[in-house]
Amino acid sequence: MTTLTSAQLALLRMRLEDERREIENRLSRNDHYGLASSLRYGTGELTPIDNHPGDTATELYEREKDIALHEQEELHLERIDAALAAMDNGTYGICKASGQPIPFERLEAAPDTLYSIEYAPRQIVSDRRPAEEPFLYPPFGRTSMDDHEDGYNGFDGEDAWQIVEQYGNTDSPAMSENRDVTDYDHVGIEAEENDGYVESIESFLATDITGRHLSVVRNREYNRYMETGEGDHSLENPESDELQ
Repeated sequence: MTTLTSAQLALLRMRLEDERREIENRLSRNDHYGLASSLRYGTGELTPIDNHPGDTATELYEREKDIALHEQEELHLERIDAALAAMDNGTYGICKASGQPIPFERLEAAPDTLYSIEYAPRQIVSDRRPAEEPFLYPPFGRTSMDDHEDGYNGFDGEDAWQIVEQYGNTDSPAMSENRDVTDYDHVGIEAEENDGYVESIESFLATDITGRHLSVVRNREYNRYMETGEGDHSLENPESDELQ
């Protein structure tokens, strides 16, 4: 049995009936969001099925939005009708899931509810996931080989994207995965990653065709290598760049 007073029930019934009239008037005035009209009207096209979907992309987007708004209004009407029916049979204000009274404050905020806030069905997160999701995880789907079991370290999907990304995209430094990025040159994925070599030392060591004579190319990477303490000058031959 409901614990609401007659005055509270009358107030809530009035609000529900007002909301129902408002929704019905809104649907009537805008012709149910224009869903009764053909999509081709207003597009200048004889048919919405033209050479390319982009020809009617704006109209298609608006039609999809109208359908969503219309379904939302219909759902709201169904909830209002169910609440009014519960008032008529004396079960309004009692949670359908727990059987306990619903606080008046909740009914005042959402008069069309039939559930306590703890049992509201719309709190349940669906376990249904897009079919494409297994192929999009990890990043780059099946083409990302960084964590491959056999230790593959060759060219993969991520490397392909990094090459294309160098030509630019719409990302800004604020959107970079690198939190310390300050310019567009370092916006890309793993922008600091070595290009063409794995270890820093590989970028400034050279060898002859026999592979027996090594030489040091004192380039920018070499200087950084030494400044960070990774290298030891004493290992070099002071008379020559060639390492014996």
